Amino acid sequence: MKSNLANMVLTVLLAVSLLLSVVFCLQFMFRIREYRSITGQISGINAYRTSVQQLAAECLQYSEKNSAINPLLESVGLKPKNAPAGTRPGTN
Repeated sequence: MKSNLANMVLTVLLAVSLLLSVVFCLQFMFRIREYRSITGQISGINAYRTSVQQLAAECLQYSEKNSAINPLLESVGLKPKNAPAGTRPGTN
């Protein structure tokens, strides 16, 4: 009788352990899948940001050759607005 009770307790513990292992494995798989999805989105955002920064740098470089683009660059904040004639920045 004693052996039968110990056998049953060990079997129940094994079943609980097996169930918990399956639950933890599924949680791990879902979290890894979510992490990979987020990592892919982050790399896409970083690539987009890099291309926008390169475009902005090229626009600033182009503004040195052709000043007609300056109002557009000033409107988006890439280039500071020109001060009115006769004033110098930093003087009162």
